[in-house]
Amino acid sequence: MKKIILLTLSGLVVACLSSGVMAKLPDLTPEAKEAAELAKAKAAHGDKKAAFALCNAQNKVARAYAVKDKVVTTPECADPGEFKPPVAADAAPKKPPEVAAVTPKAPEAPKK
Repeated sequence: MKKIILLTLSGLVVACLSSGVMAKLPDLTPEAKEAAELAKAKAAHGDKKAAFALCNAQNKVARAYAVKDKVVTTPECADPGEFKPPVAADAAPKKPPEVAAVTPKAPEAPKK
C-alpha cells in the first residue's frame, strides 16, 4: 500500500514540475496560415455539401411516405455549388507607392 501511495505522489510531483517546462509554440508562418484557412474553407464547403445531400434525402423520404390525398411541401435545398478557395486579403492588387516627381538638374557650366 505504501508503494502505491509513493508512486502516485511521485507521479503527481513529476506532472506538476513538468508543466513549467512546456513552451509556447511559435506563431504560424503566412504560408501555414493560408493553408489553415484553405483547409477550414474546404471543411465548411464539405459540411454544406453534406447538408445538401441530407436535405435531398429527407425530401425524397417525405415524398415516398406522403399520403396520396395530401400534398407534401418540402423546403428547397440550397446547392452549395463548386468549391471556390477564399481570396486572401494580401492577394488583392496593391497600389504602387506614389513617387515624388523628380526634375533633373541641368549640368553646371565648368568654372574657368
